[in-house]
Amino acid sequence: MKAKDIAKIKSAVRHFAITAAAVWVAKPDADWKAVLAGVVAAVVGPAIRGLDKADPAFGIVANKVEAKIKKVATKTK
Repeated sequence: MKAKDIAKIKSAVRHFAITAAAVWVAKPDADWKAVLAGVVAAVVGPAIRGLDKADPAFGIVANKVEAKIKKVATKTK
């Protein structure tokens, strides 16, 4: 698995954990529908970011920047 894919998964897990905790802390006696809605909300953000080809961290732009950095790094060696 590529480092970029691992970073995407870590981002999604962080969003999931934070949103689930926020829903639970805000209303500990919440029914499972409210918790499920929070989980869905947590997954939507990273999913959209992963599909966005212009995203500077995970999209095509990131691939181009990474390639340029590697090219400059190999020239300086």
